[in-house]
Amino acid sequence: MLFQFQNYLTIENIYFWSNLLILPFWITLIIIPNSLVNKIFVNSIIIPSALASAYVYCVYQVFLSGENLVDIFNLYLNLDSLYTLFATESFLIIFWLHFLAINLFLGSWVSSEGMKYSIPRSITFIPLLFVYFSGPVGLVLFWLIRIFYAKKIRLHD
Repeated sequence: MLFQFQNYLTIENIYFWSNLLILPFWITLIIIPNSLVNKIFVNSIIIPSALASAYVYCVYQVFLSGENLVDIFNLYLNLDSLYTLFATESFLIIFWLHFLAINLFLGSWVSSEGMKYSIPRSITFIPLLFVYFSGPVGLVLFWLIRIFYAKKIRLHD
């Protein structure tokens, strides 16, 4: 049974299911940010733990395949090294899981800060969409919106 499950955990399946299963939590962050679903799953350790488990499994598969894990640090050398690293499916899925986890964390923070400063959901919706597709752009957009609702500029929390 365990071997059948392991055979099902291909890089393509991990990619498909991680993308599919993360969407409902993004939808709840946007539509009903104060819901019990968000408190239990998104704002707790459950979803990050699931993504971390997939991440560790993929790193383990890279290790088993004999690929050099030290090569991951070559991405800092130049753009060609980054391109070469991302050409490997196993490293690409590791970074994709990293992206999903960080963006969901950032989306959760934007949502909770929006509620903290009583920013209407119709306004918080826009930065959340940007966070989903392009994390840093959404963060800066939210920060600019938050300035008007917090009535002060803070460079840190």
